[in-house]
Amino acid sequence: MRYLPLTKDEQQEMLASLGLEKIEDLFQDIPAEAMFQGDLDVPGPLSEAELVRHFRELAGKNKDATQLVSFLGAGAYDHLIPSIIKHIVGRGEFLTAYTPYQPEITQGVLQSIFEYQTMICELTGMEASNASMYDGASALAEACLMACAATKRELVILPATLHPEWQAVVRTYLENQDVSIVFMPQHAETGTVDLDRLADLPWAEAACVVVQQPNFFGLLEDVAALKARIHEAKGLLVMAVDPISLSLLKSPGELGADIVVGDGQSLGQAMGYGGPAFGFFATTDKLIRRMPGRVVGETVDAEGKRAFVLTLQTREQHIRREKATSNICSNQALNALAATIYLSVLGKQGFRDVGYQCLQKASYMKQRLLEIPGLSSPFSAPTFREFAVRGQVDWVEINKRLLDHGFLGGLPLARFGHPDLVLFSVTEARTKQEIDDFVSTLRGLIQ
Repeated sequence: MRYLPLTKDEQQEMLASLGLEKIEDLFQDIPAEAMFQGDLDVPGPLSEAELVRHFRELAGKNKDATQLVSFLGAGAYDHLIPSIIKHIVGRGEFLTAYTPYQPEITQGVLQSIFEYQTMICELTGMEASNASMYDGASALAEACLMACAATKRELVILPATLHPEWQAVVRTYLENQDVSIVFMPQHAETGTVDLDRLADLPWAEAACVVVQQPNFFGLLEDVAALKARIHEAKGLLVMAVDPISLSLLKSPGELGADIVVGDGQSLGQAMGYGGPAFGFFATTDKLIRRMPGRVVGETVDAEGKRAFVLTLQTREQHIRREKATSNICSNQALNALAATIYLSVLGKQGFRDVGYQCLQKASYMKQRLLEIPGLSSPFSAPTFREFAVRGQVDWVEINKRLLDHGFLGGLPLARFGHPDLVLFSVTEARTKQEIDDFVSTLRGLIQ
């Protein structure tokens, strides 16, 4: 119920049944010095009608994101989402289906996961995929731990160009497993990993090297050079990829990756204030038994008909925990289904078109922005969908003013140690007119 009032008499009756005299007696185990004394500075009680009216007034102060033109990215992107997705994922057999532990009654869900795994393998060029992870950042952390287990080494090499929030997640996972982290420096001019400063890194001790493609600044890294380094040292190449970029770039499998992860928000998922989305995880046949999470396999039933089951279950809930690769025992099935529908609806050519539009529109906007006096490009490496711009302006204040014009601006990078940089993202959802209007508005606010 929306509103459950209790009278004083009802409160006393409940306390009496517990053998207590006052509400404070419920918290007598809490030390007095830890308890707040006095009255909270909050308004008095409201009736139900007054309370509903009050919260509607508060909600009215929010901006309607659907009415804003977004150039914000850095991990969550405003892509077009075919309407068919919500109609299919909203069907009861998918939306309310229980975890598929009993294959005899969950063939539909198991098949949808199997098809998802197949598409992730086709997208990444890898040989095996799991049923999905919670998100891209935690998938990357799991990949690092898997590399440590496979190589029996306890050191991971990360790029300084990795998304700072992904760095934080990986650090949280690894530091509690006594795994050390070493960072590859960023080249000041290109904005990518500084390949001239790799010789001093402890490659022989590394379980893996991580490459984010594109990196946090939207720049394309030289994967081949890093692959050669880590494979020579008998370590693994882990790639954290943007799935939309794979519509145009060589697949990680073609580049020699051993483990591939990424965040699937771009594949038919709403931005949703940052979630939920899903992480994808793929690897080679050689490493499949060390892959975390659940895996759906294809088999035949007693009558020889095609069937699907959970397989290779070296998971926390099936074996001794100390022997498990990971403690994850679930997956983002509904979000993975949305991605499967998205890829199916677009098809290979449609998917390429999305990537091509992202590339072209971002390039056009970058060119237009650099025509504004005072703005410049901080890095020389090629970009995909995202790019950084340098300007001696207060980007946080600029964004507040852009909101008044109906625009969601780029991400100010001051909190990541780059006070004069802002990161813009341009997807296929943006029109030329929107880009031109944004550039014109920004020019007026800066000058």
